[in-house]
Amino acid sequence: MNKSRFLALLSLILLAGWLAAPHAQAQGSRRVIQFTGIVASGDSLLGVPGASIYVPKAGRGTVSNVYGYFSMPVLAGDSIIFRSLGYRNQSIVIPADYQRQSFSVLINLKEDATVLPEVRVFPYATERDFKRAFLALKLPDERGTATTDNLNEQMMRRIFNATPVGPMANYRQTMAQQQYDYDRRMGVAPNPYSNNPLLNPFSWLQLVKQVKNGEFKRKDDDD
Repeated sequence: MNKSRFLALLSLILLAGWLAAPHAQAQGSRRVIQFTGIVASGDSLLGVPGASIYVPKAGRGTVSNVYGYFSMPVLAGDSIIFRSLGYRNQSIVIPADYQRQSFSVLINLKEDATVLPEVRVFPYATERDFKRAFLALKLPDERGTATTDNLNEQMMRRIFNATPVGPMANYRQTMAQQQYDYDRRMGVAPNPYSNNPLLNPFSWLQLVKQVKNGEFKRKDDDD
């Protein structure tokens, strides 16, 4: 009984291997080809550095160097995509019946002016920090802003010059002027010459008295 089960299981394994052989042979028949070329910008033939060259289904790929040159192994029948920022994508298919070991191309990418969405950078690590800072933001009060504007120095100066003087202010100014005139007649009011001792006759009179009294001479004798 066990022998018959073993023979049946062995028969199933051999049958599965025989059915899978053509598929494996078809997969193994795809030739490995060295795919090389240059990625250029339009008709200028200037190399495009950093362009992506990849096979989407297989997950294989590479990038072009500073001169736009690339080299990578592919299989016959592979679809290859060329992509670079600022250019339109382009694709190429390796012929399935290609028999040579290398395949070289010159890819001319067309420029594509794509307007990217605006990106605003905020000094916050996460969105939660930004929301927290925004909710804690204190906006200036309209009344406080109006008070600040009213205390502006230029505005206050214009108001002062344009405001007429009242009766009390006129009285005080008149009395102050009369007092100043009286002090000036009496010689006690401040004047431009009072602060300069060389122009003050009282200072000269005091100096003459000191010389007559010999104050400076006594100081020299003491020395």
